[in-house]
Amino acid sequence: MSTVSAVLITLTCILVPVSLLTVWVHDIALDTDRYVSTVSPLATNPAIQDAAVARITKAVDVKVDGPAVASDVGDWLQSQGLPPRAAAAVKSLGPKIDDAVDQVVTKAATKVVQSDAFATAWTQANRAAHQAVVQALTGHGRGAVEVNNGTVTLNVGTAVDKLKDDLVSAGLTPAEKIPEVNKQLVLFQSDKLAKIRGYAHALDVIGNWLPIITVLIGVIGVVLARRRRRALVTTALCAAFACLLVAIALVIARHYYLDHLPPAVQSPAAAAAVFDTLLHFLRISLRTAIVLGVVVALGAYLSGAGRMPRAVRGGADHVADSVAGWSDAHGVHTGRVGTWTDAHRRWLVLAAVLIVALVFALWNHPTVLTVLLLVLVLLAVLAVLALLAASGRADADSRTDEAGAGSRTGE
Repeated sequence: MSTVSAVLITLTCILVPVSLLTVWVHDIALDTDRYVSTVSPLATNPAIQDAAVARITKAVDVKVDGPAVASDVGDWLQSQGLPPRAAAAVKSLGPKIDDAVDQVVTKAATKVVQSDAFATAWTQANRAAHQAVVQALTGHGRGAVEVNNGTVTLNVGTAVDKLKDDLVSAGLTPAEKIPEVNKQLVLFQSDKLAKIRGYAHALDVIGNWLPIITVLIGVIGVVLARRRRRALVTTALCAAFACLLVAIALVIARHYYLDHLPPAVQSPAAAAAVFDTLLHFLRISLRTAIVLGVVVALGAYLSGAGRMPRAVRGGADHVADSVAGWSDAHGVHTGRVGTWTDAHRRWLVLAAVLIVALVFALWNHPTVLTVLLLVLVLLAVLAVLALLAASGRADADSRTDEAGAGSRTGE
């Protein structure tokens, strides 16, 4: 492997996970439709709903002085002739009144949060708030989700107003005194957000071009190598390993972040749900790249001239020849198709591989399942080609045997 080839292959392995990150930033974090489709399910996430209920209940902050109310009722009943012991029992119900009011508020808030209206409002708010996510990453935009000094918050004022109306309708008249609020539910906080903005802006500028550039660099590195097949195996495995390291780093970063949540984040479970949701597609991309790298390396290795690859290919050809022999003996022939396939099998295999690679390249956000599906399709095509080629060889051998037998009969 030449020095230039080694440098290009090393650069390719480094750029593969970076390319996946640029695609995530460009297509998910900075694309409104994809962002909304990503975060919309959070409206029904139990952790998010619990956090919203707690925050809305706190924002409503309905204050009923239970002990004072119970004392006034007890004094009035005592003045009407109620025995002092019974009046004292009534006065002791103050904390129960507070608990009852809290239960009513929580129940009403839960009903609001679990309603379809809240899910719709959540989706609409996040669509409008996507500009604020762009602001979080690039410094531009504003919405219901606000970013200030590294803190990302969601305005729950609309939900509070809805809860206020429901409480009044339920007969809890003190709720009429709830003032207009503009309460915020803190979703994320990091003092590194300003630095992240700089990285995100650079990645957004590069956009979707970096993956193409990375592939071209890798192809050039493999072509310039003295042993191209080994270079391809090395590139694929090293790229997969680099993606594995990034995936592990994400797991570590998640644990570190959740273990060091700032006090402003009210719900660790909600923070975890948001973290996992926003990075979901990036994780899928990393897993896909890992599986793809292993598959490519395995395919390149099995196409080589080593003892094991020759044994595997020989075994496959032997099975194909056995099937073709059985078919020929039972009068099943492929004729010119089999003969032509046998003569051009190498080019047909190359074409099949290139077509599958093109389909993968044009696939929108491929997953591990996509890779496995395409591999199965490729294996099926290779098996058909092997059977056709084996049948062509069997037909040719039969014709040769018949011609030899005819010449001997003529003699």
